[in-house]
Amino acid sequence: MRQLLALVVLGSIVIPSLALAEEQSLLVVYPRNNHKTTAEKIFFIGTAPPQKEVSINGKKISRSKSGHFAPSLPLQLGENLFTVSDGNQTVQIKVIRNTTQTVIPQGLAFAQDSLKPGVDIARMPGELICLSAVAAPNATVSVQLGERNISLLPQNQQVQLPSNFAALTGQNQPTVQQNIGKYQGCTTVDSPGNLGKPKFRLTLNGESFTQAGTGNIQILSPQQLPVAEVNVDAGVARTGPSTNYSRLTPLPQGTQATITGKEGEWLRLDYGAWIKSRETRIISNFIPPRSIIRSVGYKQLSQATQMTFPLESPVPVSVQQGNKTFTLTLYNTTAQTDTIRTDDDPLISRLDWQQVAPGQLEYTFNLKTEQQWGYKLEYQGTSLVLTLRHPPKFQSSRSKPLSGIKILLDPGHGGKESGATGPTGYREKDVNLIVSKLLRSELVKRGATVVMTREDDRDVSLVARQQMIAKEEPAIAFSIHYNALPDSGDAENTQGIGMFWYHPQAHSLAVFMHNYLVEKRKRPTYGVFWNNLALTRPAEAPSILLELGFMSNPEEFEWAMDEKEQKKLAKAIADGVVKWFKKVR
Repeated sequence: MRQLLALVVLGSIVIPSLALAEEQSLLVVYPRNNHKTTAEKIFFIGTAPPQKEVSINGKKISRSKSGHFAPSLPLQLGENLFTVSDGNQTVQIKVIRNTTQTVIPQGLAFAQDSLKPGVDIARMPGELICLSAVAAPNATVSVQLGERNISLLPQNQQVQLPSNFAALTGQNQPTVQQNIGKYQGCTTVDSPGNLGKPKFRLTLNGESFTQAGTGNIQILSPQQLPVAEVNVDAGVARTGPSTNYSRLTPLPQGTQATITGKEGEWLRLDYGAWIKSRETRIISNFIPPRSIIRSVGYKQLSQATQMTFPLESPVPVSVQQGNKTFTLTLYNTTAQTDTIRTDDDPLISRLDWQQVAPGQLEYTFNLKTEQQWGYKLEYQGTSLVLTLRHPPKFQSSRSKPLSGIKILLDPGHGGKESGATGPTGYREKDVNLIVSKLLRSELVKRGATVVMTREDDRDVSLVARQQMIAKEEPAIAFSIHYNALPDSGDAENTQGIGMFWYHPQAHSLAVFMHNYLVEKRKRPTYGVFWNNLALTRPAEAPSILLELGFMSNPEEFEWAMDEKEQKKLAKAIADGVVKWFKKVR
């Protein structure tokens, strides 16, 4: 049942007369008044009585049969004023578009926050150090760093890469921008020591100005590199020093590695990954963690195979899943392996290993089936323990094809986290829960054991949801959602079913469910996406996130709210699960 929620009545509403309640129903739920964005356009999501004509700034907009709308309108830099009217009510909304470009000062000054590095950094001897600033064109800029003077040269053009959102909107093209006012230069320093903060010098029209940078620069001593130990369950390793960089295999608690660089709160570890300093503790000695490995332990458990790798130090690791392969890489490790036992295992056909580079060792598990069912990686002391889950044991019958199968359902959002909002103000978290409960009933009918992360409207953290997957060890995990777009998206015309996966073990499930639902429910396709979302990241089971339609699309919202369609959708998902298990078993 649709409902209007007072908390989403936004903007400044002007009511010229005491009209009947049913006529006072113009509602704009997005954007909020004084909304700020850097996008070139913005969409308006809302609803009004179907019989009325709705306009924005005097121009008529199209709507669905029920009166919902989601047009996109261009934005100018600065303030943009919009008046939404249905002839009886008026909603006034201001949207502020901010620029992504640094404002270039006109006089003898550097642009605010433009001196880079802007945080403390540490580098190895001989490693490139780059410095930059933004100032007026035709200036001369240099930097005093220690005893050396570095000229910063003007950069005429810059390629602006699309954001990660571009894959969701289809606007995935880089742009070339004039880079007037940016100056950059690089240097190397061979001797360890603290170089202090660089001093930037600007000369313009015969006048000069000097300003100290905010980031201290240090050159590390190769003989006295500190050692970091991961002190959280799974240290988040990335390809670079910010959350904008891609995730690598999480580092198990206890992992040790030498620190070879710093950038603000980020530490670079000797095998190349970056990790936040707060997820580590510094070990006082300067002995680089290195290990040899000889024996490899093998044990069959009731539902898994466990491999133990005894090491001298808990070294960094990474995992790569392929078709019928699982590859474990140990860094800072040298093999002395001669004998490895693997019996006729339910999962593993053969285990191979090779020293692919000095200090880099790979163990490749050749598997009996393409579908993998989850893994766990942890340190017990200095021994690395890898647990590979076996295929689930079916106890199925014709009437109960999912008997013996445990499935975890995660109704997305909940509590204070409402998720996306539809044109009437209806919240994603509510429909997520409704469809999840309907799906649970359908799965139970087919014999499955179903666990849910929430069964009512409550706050459940992303970490708690992940921990539940790790604890319950389901055969598969679904996170149920409905979709929305960033400001630059086309909300009026974008609709369809989408699937998100992260680990290769979940790819088959994501593709199959996407294709099955699109075909059986005759819905548009939004696509299948690789994405390291919180609920696709758990490695203990194939975990996918289902986007079952767009709350922001007027017509698809009507379909999503239809109780009969919700039941048909839940049944189709359950039927798809049955068919996927038959396909991969």
